[in-house]
Formats: sequence, structure tokens, C-alpha cells
Amino acid sequence: MTDTGLMKETLEALLTARGIDYADIYVETSRSTSIQIEDSKVEKLLEGTDSGAGLRLIREGKTSYAYTNELTKKAFLQMASGLKAAAGEGNSSKDLDLTRRAPTSEYTIKTDPVLIPLGKKVSMLKEAERAARGYHSSIKQVSVTYRETAQRVQIASSEGFLAVDDRIQTIFLVNVIARDGEVVQTGYEPIGGAMGFEIFDEAPAVEAALKAAKKAVMMLKARRAPGGRMPVVISSQAGGTMIHEAVGHGLEADLSQQGLSIYSDKLGQKIAADIICVVDDATIPGKRGSFRFDDEGTPARRNVLVKDGVLTGFMYDRLSAMKAGASPTGNGRRQSYRYRPIPRMTNTMISPGNTPADEILKNTPKGLFVKKMGGGQVNTLTGDFVFDVQEGYLIENGQAGPPVRGATLAGNGPRVLMDIDMVGADLGFSIGTCGKDSQGVPVSDAQPTIRVPELVVGGES
Repeated sequence: MTDTGLMKETLEALLTARGIDYADIYVETSRSTSIQIEDSKVEKLLEGTDSGAGLRLIREGKTSYAYTNELTKKAFLQMASGLKAAAGEGNSSKDLDLTRRAPTSEYTIKTDPVLIPLGKKVSMLKEAERAARGYHSSIKQVSVTYRETAQRVQIASSEGFLAVDDRIQTIFLVNVIARDGEVVQTGYEPIGGAMGFEIFDEAPAVEAALKAAKKAVMMLKARRAPGGRMPVVISSQAGGTMIHEAVGHGLEADLSQQGLSIYSDKLGQKIAADIICVVDDATIPGKRGSFRFDDEGTPARRNVLVKDGVLTGFMYDRLSAMKAGASPTGNGRRQSYRYRPIPRMTNTMISPGNTPADEILKNTPKGLFVKKMGGGQVNTLTGDFVFDVQEGYLIENGQAGPPVRGATLAGNGPRVLMDIDMVGADLGFSIGTCGKDSQGVPVSDAQPTIRVPELVVGGES
């Protein structure tokens, strides 16, 4: 750990700058391991460590930021001197008394991945790769990837607090390509979270590999998806990609304050059906977007963004909260010490309803059943979106019928939120790394099974 006295001294040196409203220092030490196996060969094996610190000054609603990869007194005081010079010398000084904050949420890592021999990790990946490759003769390529990261962060603030968080992330990804003549299809399956190696006790790598292989082979024989307007049932197994992209980004306060969100002026207004509640929650143990403190030292919390269809709040970091006269919500996040924090999602979801998931399908005579979502694009200013369907089925007589491929979903996020007429009692998560302003942070998304009575499905005319 970096000496608390050095962090205190650095902030005190910076606080003599003119007109300063807030300052903090973020110190990070991380180690990582990444392994990729493709075509039965170890293609990549990388291990490394990284350390550094970022110093931030907020003055008159604007941020000045400096960082260094040297955890020394000289480097810290040079950062403070540079930021202070840009702001100008003031007449005041402040003696800080840093008090360590206690987390409001806690989780336990059962098996630190660093304790698992590298050879065992490679063997696990090779076994998963072999299982997927051997599933069917149409499978032509298999790639499996394993990543682990361990990060310790320390945040000291001009408000007089010190926050410390130890974070471990483990992730496994498998991608399968199958070919039948000119038809090529892929299957993808991820596992990951704020967990240690115990994640594979709950979700073995071989099982994930076989799921991906089965999906790729099945989609080879799938017919082209029909196009047009139709009812769409999105399974909880699809995860919350749509809520993350079509709604979540628009509720990040910086985009709202810049007028880049369709929700900018709608606080307190009805933006969704009465049965819709949207939550961002960093306190869920083991989920990929969870932590004890955000990257500004704000304790993790559960934020209700939409309640009974009404927009009740935005996701704030320190700067956007200061501009809004609000309190930070624990959504100040950054990729590393090289970046300033900005408002980001954590674990974002539509809350479960009361309807059994199978009843939703039974009450939909025909349409499209989406079991897995793919990637997509969203315009946060208008809410318009287009998403790929990775795994979809025609609905026939209230049941999932034959698989279809090549389907897309097109619509408008706010309109879809208003149109949803059934919300299941289940909840399924998906994981990812969310990109924004050239920064990537770990997130997860979730939703129950939902029904949209009419949505544009792209496919064959």
C-alpha cells in the first residue's frame, strides 16, 4: 500500500491552488494473467503488473488531471505542482485528517486465482477447447480465452476520507465457428465476475464450451429470420444488453447534462410502463460490475433509476453531482490510473416482475423468441437502436419453435419501455466490458423475460 502520509501530503500541497473546489488522488496496483488457446495451441500467455497514481483537481466545474507510473514522493509532488501551476497559487492551505471509510457492501473471494498453478489453467482451457472442437465435424475453429486481474485501489479525498478496495475479476470466453458449405455460424459463451477461481465450480469451462459449440452447429440449419413487425419475447437468458445500451447510457449524468440523452429533462416524468423498474446496483456479490467503493471512494450502492415507470434518478460521479447539486451515486469509474473518472454503469437491470416466465411465452401465439442477444448500436440522443440476435426462435402456438438466424431488432428505447406489457419473475445476467470515452470497465446487465407486443424484426421480407 502507498503510505497514507504521502497521499495526505500530496493533497495538502495541491489544496493551496487558487479557487479549488475538490481534489483527490487515486493509487492503483494491479496484476493480470491472460491466456488464449486457438486450434489446440497456446497463442497468447501474458502476465504483468502495473502501478500508478492519478491526481485530480476540480475548479469552477472543470477538471485538471495528471498521472504517473512512479509511486514516489517526488513524482506525487511533481503532479501536485503541475496542477497547482495551471490553477494559480492561492492564499489558503488545508490540514487534512484522512479517515478510512468502511464499505457498505462486502464479498469474499474463495480461491485467489494467483494460487492456481499456471499449468492447471492451461490444462482447463485445452480441455474446454477439445470438448468444443469434438462436438461436431462442422466445427472449424475454436478459441478460448482466460483472464484474471487483481487490483488494489486507494482513494484519498480533500473531503478527508481514505477508501481502499481489493478487487479480483475472473473471466472465461469461448468462441466457436462452424461451417456447412457456404454457411458459417458462430457460437459464443462468456463466464465472468468479481470472483476467484471458484467461478468454475459453478460454471465449468467445458460446459460453456459445449454450449457455444451446440449453438454454432444448431444455427447452421436455422432458416433465415422473417422480417416485419411482430411480438418479441426476450428471454432472461439474453441478459440485459438492451437495457444497458438503449436505456442505461442515457441515464449517465454526464450525457444527460450535455443534452446528449433523450432523458435529459425527464426527471420525475413517466418514461416506461408501470410494470418497469430499472436499477443499477454495484453491491451484488460476485457480479462483474460490483465493488466496495467506486473509483472516487464513494461506497457502492443500489440506485433505483426508474420506479413504476417514473424516472427517479441519474447515475452520478463527483463532478456531475456537483453540477447538479446532487450527491455522488457510486458510479464514478475509470479504466485505470491513467484516466479521470466519469459516470458509468455497474450492474444494470430491469427488476423482475410477478409473471412466471413460461406464461409469457404461452400467452404469445406467434412472433420471435430471443434467447441470446448480440451486439448493437444506440443513439443516446434519440434512443433509436439496432441489435443483432445471436440465438432466436420463431414462436408457434405459444412455444419456441424452429431456430432462425440473421435476425435484428430495431426500435426506440423509450418507446419499447412504454410498450412492454409482460415482465417475468426470473432474472438473467450477461457480462461485458463497457466502452465509453475510450475507457473500458467491467459491467453486467440483467433482465427478466419480457414481452414487447410489436417490434421491428429485420430479416427476410
